[in-house]
Amino acid sequence: MKGKRLIVYIVFLALVVGGLVWLLTRKGKSYHVNQGVVWTTEYHITYEASCDLNDSIQDVFKVIDESASAFNKNSLVSRVNSNATSTVDDIFVKLYRASCQVHAASDSLFDPTVMPLVNAWGFGYKSGELPTEAQIDSILVFVGLQKTSLEGYTLNKDDPRTQFDFSSIAKGLACDEVAHMLERNGATNYIVEIGGEVVAKGVNERGEKWRVAIDLPSDESDGQVRHEAATTLGMESGAVATSGSYRKFVESGGERRSHIVNPITGSAATSDLLSVTIVAPDCMTADAWATACMAMGTSRTQSLMEKNADLGVMTISATDDGQMVVWSNAAFAARINK
Repeated sequence: MKGKRLIVYIVFLALVVGGLVWLLTRKGKSYHVNQGVVWTTEYHITYEASCDLNDSIQDVFKVIDESASAFNKNSLVSRVNSNATSTVDDIFVKLYRASCQVHAASDSLFDPTVMPLVNAWGFGYKSGELPTEAQIDSILVFVGLQKTSLEGYTLNKDDPRTQFDFSSIAKGLACDEVAHMLERNGATNYIVEIGGEVVAKGVNERGEKWRVAIDLPSDESDGQVRHEAATTLGMESGAVATSGSYRKFVESGGERRSHIVNPITGSAATSDLLSVTIVAPDCMTADAWATACMAMGTSRTQSLMEKNADLGVMTISATDDGQMVVWSNAAFAARINK
């Protein structure tokens, strides 16, 4: 009997000590919400911390904007594009190296040097008449990540006209960098969302997994943004990014062409793929792959990602009669409504 009592006492003591440790680690912590607009898109950040960290969040945004925003004329990437400098910083290096990895794995269909083509199609910071085949061919001469190289912090271009646009990956990096900052400040429970790109860890204020709704593609030709969930993911770690063709497009030859431009052919995509959602360990990777898959199209994406255990993938495509077809691999399905 004494032995049983001793075991019960030890278990009770362990529970008490564990409870005290839990209370001490949470002492003074509460959930905070910061939201606003950055890079013309909304952001929403919720986290458990001992103080409001909005100033630090803005500092992260500033660092990334000053390095990677092609819409900031004084940013590092703008100066690289104008050949004012070839010396880059840590943010540029992260974006460049991640881009090279996805570029290689996607048969060159993810390419941050596609900006001149994006502008030619009217999706960037220039607009006007749609490009002719001759104009596209002339631009393709200097488009291609393989026509550049990075040696330490020095960027080399084969052609000085090559330009970078990290828009399809920079928001993902921003989510990751905000998450790192939160963790440095003691936050273990948080969700960071910037323009639909999400990174999450831990639990919400109710002690539950974070819930991330994935939008169902909708006809928004009237300019009204609609949100109807195709599915909901339970997230306690990892990142989610979605890319779609139904919100940004141009009319050409009676067809809708999306803002995803093929860096090999120079054409804006006309595939049946309406949206792709990627679940990855980090948001920069998820962001890049969402864009790459949109350029690859439905069948190529499904073939490549069907047995991929590292990336969760969901595609929503349209049939000839206008019906939507939803497909996901096992890694994605494991997150649905969990």
